[in-house]
Amino acid sequence: MTDSAIGQQLRKDIQKSGYYPDLVADALDTALAGESLHSYVVHHEATFDRDELRRHVTVLALTPTRLIVGHTDEHPADDVNPRPSASASTEAVRIERVDSVVVTRVVTDPASHQAGGAAAEVVLTIGWGAVSRIDLEPAACGDPQCDADHGYTGTASNDDLSVRVSEVADGAGVVRQVLAFASALSQATADRAR
Repeated sequence: MTDSAIGQQLRKDIQKSGYYPDLVADALDTALAGESLHSYVVHHEATFDRDELRRHVTVLALTPTRLIVGHTDEHPADDVNPRPSASASTEAVRIERVDSVVVTRVVTDPASHQAGGAAAEVVLTIGWGAVSRIDLEPAACGDPQCDADHGYTGTASNDDLSVRVSEVADGAGVVRQVLAFASALSQATADRAR
């Protein structure tokens, strides 16, 4: 990781997540390839798989030219693998490939919300065309008596990555960090579009 102040803070946040910090940092170092860091997010979450608790960490890093997406997962011992393991994967996406940055904010007491105020929850969805989702439903006409087949209607959307954080589960600092990252990524994609 870079020796810059932001690189050192990223390393501290990875360490603070407590989730195989050296593995997470090694994977990120490989993807960064010495490029400077502009912004980042570290999101640690626990998921349940049947009766087991599994941990997962996502690291998003923004460089001058790329969006780095890192995922680290643990795998418990099983019949095939007698020892537990973890996998860390990264994807480096050129900024010009990012075609959507969607930010959904949830605020409590919206009538009293002021510009720049805190969000209770944020969902950041980033699309770059690697994964597309199509939602279809039967099409209908305005005639309630009509029983003709009108085919289907729907939407297609990029849905490569979604990160959901909340003040209650992750803390206000992580919510602010996701909003700052979304702003930096939106600015980077706007700069590339010019």
